[in-house]
Amino acid sequence: MQDGLAKLAGALKGAFYYNSSAEHQTLLRAYSTDASVYQERPLAVAVPMNGEDLKTLIAFASAHGVTLIPRTAGTSLAGQVVGRGIVVDVSKHFNGILEVNAQEHWVRVQPGVVRDDLNAHLRPYGVMFGPETSTANRAMVGGMVGNNSSGLHSIVWGDTRSHLLEATVLLDDGSEVVFRALDDATLFDKLTLSTREGDIYRRMNDLLSDADNREAIKTGYPKPTLTRRNTGYALDMMVDTGQPFNFCKLLAGSEGTLGILTGAKLNLIPLPPSEVGLLCIHCSTLIESLHANIVALRHHPEASELVDKYIMDFTKEHPTYRYNRFFIEGDPAALLMVEFRGDTIDEVQQKAAALKAELMAVGLGYAYPLITGPETNLVWDVRKAGLGLIRNLPGDTQPVNLIEDCAVPPENLPAYIEDLQQILSHHGLDASYYAHAGAGELHVEPLINLKTDEGKRVFRAVLADTTQLVKKYNGSLSGEHGDGRLRGEFIGAVLGEAVYGLLKEVKMIFDPKGVFNANKIVDAPPMDKFLRYEQDTSAIKIDTVFDFRKQESILRLSEKCSGSGDCRKTHISGGTMCPSYMATREEKDTTRARANILRQFLTTSTKANRFDHPEIKEVMDLCLSCKGCKTECPSGVDVAKMKAEFLQHYYDANGTPFRTWVIANFTKSQQLASYFPKLYNATISSRILSPLVKQVLGFAKNRSLPKVGRTTLRKWIEKQQPPSGWQPTQKKQVYLFCDEFTEYNDVSIGQATYRLLTALGYQVELARHVESGRTYLSKGLVRKAKAIANTNVNYLKDLITTNTPLIGIEPSAILTFRDEYPDLVDKELQKDAYQLAKHTLLIDEFLAMEMEAGHIVESMFSDVPRQVKLHGHCYQKAFHLVEHTAKILAFPKGYEVTVIPSGCCGMAGSFGYEKEHYDVSMKVGELILLPTVRSTPDEVLIAAPGTSCRHQIKDGAQRTAYHPVEILWEALRR
Repeated sequence: MQDGLAKLAGALKGAFYYNSSAEHQTLLRAYSTDASVYQERPLAVAVPMNGEDLKTLIAFASAHGVTLIPRTAGTSLAGQVVGRGIVVDVSKHFNGILEVNAQEHWVRVQPGVVRDDLNAHLRPYGVMFGPETSTANRAMVGGMVGNNSSGLHSIVWGDTRSHLLEATVLLDDGSEVVFRALDDATLFDKLTLSTREGDIYRRMNDLLSDADNREAIKTGYPKPTLTRRNTGYALDMMVDTGQPFNFCKLLAGSEGTLGILTGAKLNLIPLPPSEVGLLCIHCSTLIESLHANIVALRHHPEASELVDKYIMDFTKEHPTYRYNRFFIEGDPAALLMVEFRGDTIDEVQQKAAALKAELMAVGLGYAYPLITGPETNLVWDVRKAGLGLIRNLPGDTQPVNLIEDCAVPPENLPAYIEDLQQILSHHGLDASYYAHAGAGELHVEPLINLKTDEGKRVFRAVLADTTQLVKKYNGSLSGEHGDGRLRGEFIGAVLGEAVYGLLKEVKMIFDPKGVFNANKIVDAPPMDKFLRYEQDTSAIKIDTVFDFRKQESILRLSEKCSGSGDCRKTHISGGTMCPSYMATREEKDTTRARANILRQFLTTSTKANRFDHPEIKEVMDLCLSCKGCKTECPSGVDVAKMKAEFLQHYYDANGTPFRTWVIANFTKSQQLASYFPKLYNATISSRILSPLVKQVLGFAKNRSLPKVGRTTLRKWIEKQQPPSGWQPTQKKQVYLFCDEFTEYNDVSIGQATYRLLTALGYQVELARHVESGRTYLSKGLVRKAKAIANTNVNYLKDLITTNTPLIGIEPSAILTFRDEYPDLVDKELQKDAYQLAKHTLLIDEFLAMEMEAGHIVESMFSDVPRQVKLHGHCYQKAFHLVEHTAKILAFPKGYEVTVIPSGCCGMAGSFGYEKEHYDVSMKVGELILLPTVRSTPDEVLIAAPGTSCRHQIKDGAQRTAYHPVEILWEALRR
């Protein structure tokens, strides 16, 4: 087989991974999971470049008895894209929006187009693609067709099947066909074709024309009024529908088992009314909320979605979602979020008021806040993050995807859930409940320990019992997540064995050799085999430098990744996580891949040093340590922290590279250079010497090197005298942290900071401290960073208080006190580190607080109008501090601030200097930041608090970016 795979690799234009090298093994492990509970390493991974590559893969699979597993975002919850075959990732190269016809309301796309990105493209046309999954900012059209995705607005906007007008598909012989609605004459023409396509039409026509088959379909499938019916192949959509014959109906929900989709023509709907409101119905019990849902549906809402207390509680301490709790009153057991839209806000309010009145009349709910405008997005984000948020539960007992996709008619939902709760109680299980109440489908996720034999037994038993309950209510075993390998073996029990036999016949008609995603839907393996967690890991003890007790252990932190793929969103959707994926569009560069591969090795490694594996290093290589995942990942999978820990142990086993040592000791080199600033700056700027320095250090030739100041910041401040006649005011005394970057390289910014604070009446003092340790952390020399953290905490713990805060200029340095120090210092210093962190502030943050308190007033600043564009540092974004920077820049009268919707700048400390990372660094910058800066008029100021960000802007856009304190100092009335 290896020889055959080698020949196949040579025949493909796109990438192909199959051998035992670290890079290839990394890819295979990255593709061994999706968002389900399953894990199985594929035989190979193909990233096809074009249609010819796909045909080559089909021919190979057919000849060698191998199955192809089509994959886009890999957010499947039933194991649809996990298996022992060749994973065919079409997400990277098949992502074109080919044609838009706004007048006729359709668009042609390739399968790798992201749903939200598509709608961003369509917005100027006044139309949109309706189906909206909670994963819409990374879910792709191919996967949405495969699963027949629907989402939270499906009661109005419909599912993917209802909007799939045409599908271009490669069949098992490599021939290309287009499925579309056919009138009787055209269907007859198809039946007469002497091709593979004609054979499929004839055999399917015979199957669907048989009276016994039609009766089995009629009696076996859920009632037609249930919109969420997605169990098996949609044969019920092919008979007695009154609609033209259309294989698109069958293809949607087929999970890539009938052919490979290469293009789709999608129906579009008008943009919804502009005004939106969410009536958030607070209920004392879950069942009460389901009765409220029945009432809500009578008012024809756009959506009716449920979130239970279990999920809401996880938002309380989450670094991002705690800000989304503003609308919650008291401690509800369940929230029903009912959306109304209208052309005016009055129309929305009237609709909401009518529902509220009826609910109050029948005694349902105890609070009914109406959230309108952009704030509704914050509320919806809580609902959409449900899958990731519930992964924050400590211990091995975790919510599992199992019966989360069962659907019944909404009027039966209260009774169904009551019966289901009895089943779960019988098995001694709790569960979380959330999602699509309006469509009759709650995502019910029981809490099970799948690392134990008893857990696996219960896992199977719950699905078996629920299958009978779904059948009792004439519901669907799968509503939108699909059958895959999770529910496939129970299809016969819910639809009947006669129907299951028809499903197997459909598979044989389209794909007799199992070329396409074999063992999904039909002939699925036992649902309790090939699970992600096949062993109890509680006995695995891993010594770490960081304290991972809050996450239980580094292994447990890596296990928190649900696979939901929030890290696969693009720059169009916004956010910081994950910048390298946004640039490369490769699965191995996602937060998900890094967490999963680390988990796999920490779980299975037989080495004394479980980190000593080049595959982990391979997947961590392009992590920029931006900290986006710490807060944007609903599960809080902090890969930057895990990467630093990994590197320390990897270097323990393999030695510390020279360049790593040089960068980590950056402060020492800059301190030395500060004694000879002219000589140093001349050397690194020399057309002859600078390239030699970069070559020796392994830096990119096109990257400029940072110069040192003529003096250090500390020396300069120590020489300063208060202005003549200056008297300290009653304002705070502050301690300025001279970070290693401002101390030596950005001295002028430090000077502006001192001048600004002093002019505003603050008493600025210098405390005894050493560097922050950021350079050591960024390069994985965590033990050295720990020693620095211990030193700084000892120096500052008795000095820094609420009234005498520690103020920092460079975000990456000062926020180290808030982020890493509490988990890095010795245990006896942790309490002091936490207290120090509470009183450590970024200068932007401090000034914003003082402005809000009235200690700094507008009259202190110029009223000359200026425009400013702001790029926030990644760490500011992780700690939700960019708004403070925007606030202080907009404080002077006439100053207008626009926050650039950029993620990471791409520089990320030393990352952008390193020659092998330079191209990725620039690709990240070119996503949004650099093009925005280039298009900005010269008279508009560019603000960037981060030293790396300013350097990237200088190198990439040839513009000078200013620290916010420089802008405020210039705006200050002298």
